[in-house]
Amino acid sequence: MVKHIVLFKLKETLSLDEKEVYMKQFKEAIEALPAVIPFIKKIFVGFNVNSDEKWDICLESEFRTLEEVKEYSVHPSHIKAAGILKDVKVDRACVDYDI
Repeated sequence: MVKHIVLFKLKETLSLDEKEVYMKQFKEAIEALPAVIPFIKKIFVGFNVNSDEKWDICLESEFRTLEEVKEYSVHPSHIKAAGILKDVKVDRACVDYDI
């Protein structure tokens, strides 16, 4: 199994209300993906509650193989969901590791 974790930092120029709207839209879209990408074993989006830290959003997911992670990354439904943050994120970090 492979754990896929992605962190996102949103633009500081967004108001708290704007950030909340984008974050909720992203969470809803990402967490709906297993219905159309059945090889996703688990997926969850969480919001950082510690304002002293850099990252705003954490996406945590699990797949059987790294190849499935790569297939997920180019799936049109994932690309559409990820596009929600395209113009409002300033940074992204990712790690994939065996579990």
